[in-house]
Amino acid sequence: MRSRIFSRSRKMIVASTLAIALALGGGATAFMLTSESANAQITVPSVAPSAGFADLVAAVKPAVVSITVDGQEKVQNSSQYYFNFPDLPPDNPLRRFFDQFGPDMGQGPGNGPNGQPPVRKFVAAGSGFIISGDGYVVTNNHVVENAQKVTVVYDNGEEHSAKIIGTDPRTDLALLKIDGASNLPFVKLAENEVRVGDWVVAVGNPFGLGGTVTAGIVSARGRDLNSSTYDDFIQIDAAVNRGNSGGPDFNLSGEVVGVNTAIFSPNGGNVGIAFAIPAATVKQVVEQLKTHGSVTRGFLGVGIQDVTKDIADSMSLPNTKGALVTNLTDGAPAGKAGVKSGDVIVGVDGKDIANARDLARTIANYAPGSTVDISILRDGKKQDIKVTLDTLKDQQVAQNDQTQPTQPDQPVVSSVGLTLVPNSDGAGLLIQDIDPNSTAASKGFAVGDVILEADNKAVASPQDFENAISGVRDSGRSTILIKASRNGQIRFIGLPLTDTSKQ
Repeated sequence: MRSRIFSRSRKMIVASTLAIALALGGGATAFMLTSESANAQITVPSVAPSAGFADLVAAVKPAVVSITVDGQEKVQNSSQYYFNFPDLPPDNPLRRFFDQFGPDMGQGPGNGPNGQPPVRKFVAAGSGFIISGDGYVVTNNHVVENAQKVTVVYDNGEEHSAKIIGTDPRTDLALLKIDGASNLPFVKLAENEVRVGDWVVAVGNPFGLGGTVTAGIVSARGRDLNSSTYDDFIQIDAAVNRGNSGGPDFNLSGEVVGVNTAIFSPNGGNVGIAFAIPAATVKQVVEQLKTHGSVTRGFLGVGIQDVTKDIADSMSLPNTKGALVTNLTDGAPAGKAGVKSGDVIVGVDGKDIANARDLARTIANYAPGSTVDISILRDGKKQDIKVTLDTLKDQQVAQNDQTQPTQPDQPVVSSVGLTLVPNSDGAGLLIQDIDPNSTAASKGFAVGDVILEADNKAVASPQDFENAISGVRDSGRSTILIKASRNGQIRFIGLPLTDTSKQ
């Protein structure tokens, strides 16, 4: 049984700077349930929690299915399955001994027939739900990934084969079609967003048991698991386990408000924290999968991060709203339209942007080719820039402009506790050492970071860096904005100029 489990041992949530080439959203319209069997749509009366959920469950359960998958996948690191005896000749007795335990045993890890990675067959189980009378089924991408055969099992035990219409790994959604289906009972996706505290009923196939019902409430919204740009999960406390993946969460009107996709668990079992994809996201993705078999997304071509209080202070911003542009992809729409690194995107077509992920989700509502008005703050002034979105391609990655700096004679200790030397591999100043008692150390700077700009000015020497600090102090500001790079990822840091090492 396949499911996504986020645990401490598997690094459930990894904090990282959001530096992305925005792959943003489908421009899809709301998904309409259109089929000749519209009279099969399930109608559920409003249910009071005190009356229990039996009537609700009886109405929606026929539309919830179990999914079994037969598939195979390449074993990328086969050392856990095969012994490594690469030097044994074919006629060696030990080679023949190990070959009896399986094909390719003794060829070394990662080597199958003809030198290809060995293939592992698997059987997986998950959940799904029918959204139209002619047999369209929603589930998770990770449930059907690498599938060779997909079987849908109805609540009454009937089994039917299904084909994969399309998948979207970025949102972990997949759309299936049951072969030869007609006049099936189906459920609809909710139009209204759930609220924290609303009741939800989860129906699915945990541990392959099928037809299992649990209930709980919406615990939180807008959860970010750092699994993709589009993380905007509903958190629920209904019991969700392995095999519930792809199954629906219903409101009291029998509408699907979320699709279960992950759990937080230190031991692999239910601890009352599960995450579901909101119905609004499902509608957008499913419509594109049904129409095109894939999802296309607009491409803005920027790396972005949140605006912290220190960054806001260093830029004299009124608040921390917006998404700070760290870098631009060469030849991408944003750069062509005039967006620059250091700009703060605060609005799209008149909608305020709260942070980096809000920008990602907002742009996700536009199709490639759409022209949008991007509102930015630059040098304290607001301006609008029209940008025509391109189409995201998987290989498109934001790139940094790198030029060769003037080389210094020796490292220099700056007034803020950073020992700096010009970067021999490109632009900027390399941090060679840090005073552990300095403010810079407390703000997350590390040896090996490269300082590219200080106060929006490129720095090629330690003196450039000190001049920028002096300019900030002379202007009456107490925080300087630093543009830095770590392992190719650009980020901005607001560095207060009160050096604790001198206190």
